[in-house]
Formats: sequence, structure tokens, C-alpha cells
Amino acid sequence: MTAQLDAPHDLVGIGIGPFNLSLAALAHGLPQRGADPLATVFYDQRRDFRWHPGLLLDGATLQVPFLADLVTLADPTSPWTFLNYLKHKERLFPFYFAEQFHIQRAEYDAYCRWVAGRLPGLHFGHQVDAVRWNPERDLFEVDYTQLDADGEAEALGRTHTRNLVLGIGTAPYVPEPLRPLADAPTVPVIHSADYLDNRRRILGAEHVTVIGSGQSGAEVFLDLLRARPAGRERLTWLARTPSFAPMEYSKLGLEHFTPDYTRYFHDLPEPVRDRLVPAQWQLHKGIDAATIAAIHEELYRRTLHGGWPDTVLTPGVTVRTAGRVAATKVELHLEHTQQGTRSRLTTDAVVLATGYKERSLTSLFAGLDPYMRKDSSGRPRIDDRYRMVLDPSVSGSVFVQNGERHTHGVGTPDLGLAAWRSAAILNTLTGKEPYPQPHRTAFTTFGLEQRTPARPRVELRPLVEHP
Repeated sequence: MTAQLDAPHDLVGIGIGPFNLSLAALAHGLPQRGADPLATVFYDQRRDFRWHPGLLLDGATLQVPFLADLVTLADPTSPWTFLNYLKHKERLFPFYFAEQFHIQRAEYDAYCRWVAGRLPGLHFGHQVDAVRWNPERDLFEVDYTQLDADGEAEALGRTHTRNLVLGIGTAPYVPEPLRPLADAPTVPVIHSADYLDNRRRILGAEHVTVIGSGQSGAEVFLDLLRARPAGRERLTWLARTPSFAPMEYSKLGLEHFTPDYTRYFHDLPEPVRDRLVPAQWQLHKGIDAATIAAIHEELYRRTLHGGWPDTVLTPGVTVRTAGRVAATKVELHLEHTQQGTRSRLTTDAVVLATGYKERSLTSLFAGLDPYMRKDSSGRPRIDDRYRMVLDPSVSGSVFVQNGERHTHGVGTPDLGLAAWRSAAILNTLTGKEPYPQPHRTAFTTFGLEQRTPARPRVELRPLVEHP
């Protein structure tokens, strides 16, 4: 193993998704506590930047406005804004006339690739294997493997840093009853994250079942529906939620994705936070109203000449167990929660739009485990500045991006808070305030504030003598 013996970094980032890319962009050229620029490096095991490539469907848009790019909500003058990307691509005027507040996912991915291709200090093809605290050097040690074009180990390395930022993202979640089937070569049971890579195979199946009531499930169902002939759709869409519900998108509802709500949520007791997150599913797991409308419009269009499309859309259903039938089919054992009834469904392909879960830190952070402070559920405690709570003997900080929903709430994976969180991390890291942050971001006051009763305001007017 080759160890880098030069000066340690100020910050090493693990993972290069949108959140750590936002941090890298805002950190670029930023002075540290002294006069020298902040020394940062970011590692990712992938060969290049990729953002949900399996769901970059034609016409699929972000659920946040384009202002929720990597930097704008922290620094609209940054050279890494989406608008500056359009300027460099000579597409600013077409975008202006398109009047699109919500851009396509493929365009957001292209923008992030543009930033990732120009920022220094981003090392793709580097897999971080272990992290440790070295008390003698008062530094974190980061072991990594450099990978070749085929993903095979090419070289081992080690670097040192005063601080870490974890941005490894989430992993596709496959429900337990379907895990044995997901790897079966003869039956296409895939997660929606891999949909585009398997689309042709899925379209070739006689009957397809989509499981999941969120935006991904809706988009996959709509794409399949549009590709199937009228009257021979043979599609089933199942969901655990009691309805195919729209995402909460009212103006005041969206204030749950503000720094104000994040601070409020962090101050709540742990049991209250744990009850709140699943109860707020419609804030982040519902379906965009435009997608719901498009599905209904497509279904309605297929009734114009009589008859109904060969589709089944059933909410309130859980998959109890599943198994293969005759090696080429899947049998799903279903239960309807409200009816209390059970049935079986035989299908030729399954698309699991069952969401994502936070990646395990067990192996990567085994060396830090003795220093980590955890909550009653064994999760890392994370303070209001996005730092893991560590033993006082550790002088460095481990910042967390998109791994703190249990402490910071539903806004954790939201792109709209990316720049704000990155700015908060850099303000803490530098001990300065290179990115001043607003004191208030919402009209809603989420908790009862202790205020001194105000006296009635008396408006003084000058006396005017009437003639």
C-alpha cells in the first residue's frame, strides 16, 4: 500500500453524488481558517458521475425547481450554477423561452456531469475501504483501492485528513419476500433503479406487475402503459399505501423542506422524530400531480372506442410471500389491508419501485465505531451542524449528507436543501461564514416559541387642525 505522506487534507469526501458534488463546488477555492485554500479531495468507486441512470425516462422531470441546483440557494453568483451551465452550452435563450421551472432529470444529470468534469479534486474509480482515527497523528486515515476500467483493483492507497464528509447515498431497497427472486436469471424481477437497462426485456413480458406507489412506480407504470397496445396492456400496479396519492405540494406544505423545519425537527425528542418520519410519507413518497393526471388521461383515452384497458390498479396491498412458477413466472401472495382478504397473482415480470434505504456503515466505519455515540436504536447521533457525535478525544469531524433522516427529517434527501446543508458544513469547517445563511426561511412557525407578550402597537399620527 502506498501512503500519501504529504500534508493532510482539510476534508476528504466519501461518495460523489449530488450532495458531495454540491459541497465540492462550494468548497472550490474557499480559504480555510488561514489564508491557504481549503484542501479537499473526494472519492467515488464509480467510473464517472451517474445520477439514477435507470430512471432517466424521456420527459421525467425533477420534483424541485431548477434553482435547487448544486449551489444557487447558497451562492447564486457561483460559476457552478445551472444557469451558468446553460450559458456555457449556449442554451440560455432556449431555456428562457421554454419557461420551464422544473427541468428534466436527464438535463439535471447532464448538468452534474458538467460540474463533475471540471471540478478538481474529484477521484472516480477509487473505492474507500476503511476509515480509522489515528490518535498519534490526530488525523483520520482513509484506505482506498484504485480501480481500473473493468472495476478490478489496480492499486492500494492511504490518505490522511482532519475531517471527513460521508455522502455515499442510498441503496435500492428490495422487500424481503422478493429478495430470492431479484437475482433469478429466468424471471425479470428488478428494482426501478435498473429499469432502463432492462426496459426491453420487461416490455417483452406478457404480463407486468409494478409494486410501489411513489413517483418512480408511477413513472414506470406510465411508460409501460404508453408502450402497450390498447386492450392488451396486461399491467398490474400494486401499492401498500391506502391510495395512489399526490405528493404534498402546497406552498405551506413545502415549508417542511426549509432549514426552519430542519432545525425544529432536530430539536424534537428522538421518539417523536421516529413517529413523525413515517407519518409524513406524502411529503416525499407521493406522486407528482402531473404524473397522476397523465396516467388517468392515458387510461381514459383507451376507453374512447368502448371497453376498458386491461390494467389493474390496486392500493392498500402488501406482498406476503412470492415464488417462482414453472421457472418463467412469479407468483405473488397478496393481502389487502382494509379488506383482510388474500389472493394470488401470477405475473411474468416485476418492477420494484420500493424506494431506497441508507447504506450500512458497519464495514466502512468499523474503525470508528468505538468513538461513535449512538441513539437508542443504534443509529449515529448527529448534531445540528451535520456532524456525527464522537468521543471528545477525536478532534476532527465526520459530517453526514443524506444519512441523517432520523435526526434532521424528511428534507434530508431533498435536492432543495443540498446547497444550504453544504454551506452549513463549510461554515463550520472553516470557522468563518463564507456563506451567510438566512435567519428565517419559512412563514410557518413549527413550534410554540417562548415570547414575551407584546404590548399593543399604538400608531402615532400628527395632529391636523381642520379648517
